[in-house]
Formats: sequence, C-alpha cells, structure tokens
Amino acid sequence: MIQIEINKRPDGKITSFTMDGHANFADKGQDIVCAGASAVAFGSVNAIIALTGIEPEIEQADSGFLKCTFPHKLSDEVSKQLQLLLDSMVISLQTIERDYSDFINISFNE
Repeated sequence: MIQIEINKRPDGKITSFTMDGHANFADKGQDIVCAGASAVAFGSVNAIIALTGIEPEIEQADSGFLKCTFPHKLSDEVSKQLQLLLDSMVISLQTIERDYSDFINISFNE
C-alpha cells in the first residue's frame, strides 16, 4: 500500500509530504495506482519548482520513498502559489484514494 502523509502547520499550510511504499495493484509496469500517484506527486513538485522557483528539500529512494519539505520563509505571493499547487496535489491524490482505497492511504498531521 502507498502511504502518504501530509504535514500541516496549525494555520493549515502544508509544510511537507511523504509518500512511501508500493500499491501492489498490478504487476510492475502495469500498476496504474502507483503510476498515477507518482505522476501526481512528481508532477506537482516539478510544477512548484518551475512556477515558484522554490527548491524543496527532496529525499527519495528506489523503494518508493519520496519526502518533500518546503521552506517556511516565503513571500506572501509565493506562499499562496505553493499552497495552491500543494492543495491541487492533495485533491488529485484523494481522487485516486477514493477509487483505490485498498491500495493508497492519505493521512494528515496538523
């Protein structure tokens, strides 16, 4: 199962996320749940870098582990852009979770 943890500050702003594991929905190369979750996460991180100029701290491993931590001190405008992109990522991942809840789980730490 893919476990996704979204970390938020008390004001609701996302500060980091971690994705770990494999869905095991289908054989390697055929697993649409893993492919979908990976595309959403990596696409979102790439969009954040390209559109905001933010360079998140990224940790990843071949085991399916991805952790992204975002800087705290940002201008109001960049912070709003970052949060919009992260909220979009969460909504997309929740859509996958809604249809494939046996293979992906999202939790929030606030």
